[in-house]
Amino acid sequence: MPVRTSRISQGRSGKGLGLGLALVSALAFGGSGVAAKPLIEAGLAPLHVVWLRVTGAALVMLPLAVRHRALPRHRPALLAGFGLLAVAGVQACYFAAISRIPVGVALLVEYLAPALVLGWVRFVQRQPVTRAAALGVVLAAGGLACVVEVWSGLSFDALGLLLALGAACCQVGYFVLSDQGGDAGGAAPDPLGVIAYGLLVGSLVLTVVARPWNMRWTVLAHTAHMNGTPVPAFALLMWIVLVATVLAYVTGVVSVRRLSPAVAGVVACLEAVIATVLAWVLLGEHLSVPQIAGGAVVLLGAFIAQSSAPSKGSTGPVAGGSGAERELSARGTAA
Repeated sequence: MPVRTSRISQGRSGKGLGLGLALVSALAFGGSGVAAKPLIEAGLAPLHVVWLRVTGAALVMLPLAVRHRALPRHRPALLAGFGLLAVAGVQACYFAAISRIPVGVALLVEYLAPALVLGWVRFVQRQPVTRAAALGVVLAAGGLACVVEVWSGLSFDALGLLLALGAACCQVGYFVLSDQGGDAGGAAPDPLGVIAYGLLVGSLVLTVVARPWNMRWTVLAHTAHMNGTPVPAFALLMWIVLVATVLAYVTGVVSVRRLSPAVAGVVACLEAVIATVLAWVLLGEHLSVPQIAGGAVVLLGAFIAQSSAPSKGSTGPVAGGSGAERELSARGTAA
């Protein structure tokens, strides 16, 4: 009996630690846009901020890439897809979007990804989805209409909204990609190794696209302004690299190992709430009451859509992958 009690307490402790790490991950990810926007407004192009973020994180994670140096031979497609979609694609679209529209709006649009995944399952893979999942899609779409205030004729920048939607689509591609290799079993790649190589691939791709040699490097030596308050630009960059990328990814992966992917993914939805609150407090980006209500509906729809994903053993893109790859898909908002 004492042994059983000990195991129960250890299980609760592990879940408590996992929940805490998931909250840290959501907080870290949610702070990326708030730190990046002042750098963009100070004169750095969105692509240059993304390149600095990804390249800096790739250098920090380089020891993990060395440790898992066999991964490129065994999972080249997974690493390339993770680097192109979950790293380069999501970050480039998201940072370009926040240069034109509020941080909270961009992230709420991005959180259409779980609903879009179900659209892929239903209309591309032609597999049935549950009524609850369909309800989640409808709620997410309706909430998004409130967030962008369609009754005002889309009061936000149309290109900014399209870029945010592009970030959501990149996340969908990543969720679908995570289904590949579902029969790998114990040979599934280590998520931390995939993250390390994904950052390296993303850095190489962004180097070609962003052309950092044309960057205004002097911006990093001066101050940026966060709602009128001067902040060292280099300090903002360090936050983006070390906290909003490295810490966010690592705590996210470790939390999924202690929780179920579905629970960790639902906790990750707090990222949108955290980002909106931080943008409100630190950047002065206020949302109207209908937008706040719409954002809550978007998150509710994402929650329902994600929690109604096919169970293990089915062929859905979220649940059909191997254990490690399901862990990655639960943190698809990663990036």
